[in-house]
Amino acid sequence: MAKEFSRTRRIGQQLQQELAQVLHRDIKDPRVGMVTVNDVEVSRDLSYAKVFVTFFEEDEKIVAEKLEALSSAAGYIRSLVAGRMKLRVMPELRFIYDASLVEGMRMSNLVTRVIHNDEAKQKKANRDEQGEDKDQQGED
Repeated sequence: MAKEFSRTRRIGQQLQQELAQVLHRDIKDPRVGMVTVNDVEVSRDLSYAKVFVTFFEEDEKIVAEKLEALSSAAGYIRSLVAGRMKLRVMPELRFIYDASLVEGMRMSNLVTRVIHNDEAKQKKANRDEQGEDKDQQGED
């Protein structure tokens, strides 16, 4: 069982590399644009592969159009990749938008914003303390 799992993982990694090259070099459809293949999960029987992709665009409508373009070209992409890989069975490709990168960037921006707000509050508190210290020294 462990060997089969490692084999599917290796095939998934090779498939990811080949798909990235094919999408970058061979797919000329302007609807697809810049696409990044983040991960590929291959089924144990190699009958299908989930291809997780991200795009330069974040707009949901544009992302849906790009996914539709990839899905419509899945057979052609599959045939190009099959010519590059030596597999008896080439998995059926299912393209899925991977929102984790966008979500990670959003979370990073939120953390950065909170840090800046805390720093600003700390500076203000320090200035207020210094002002109170000067007032107390003047009274003495």
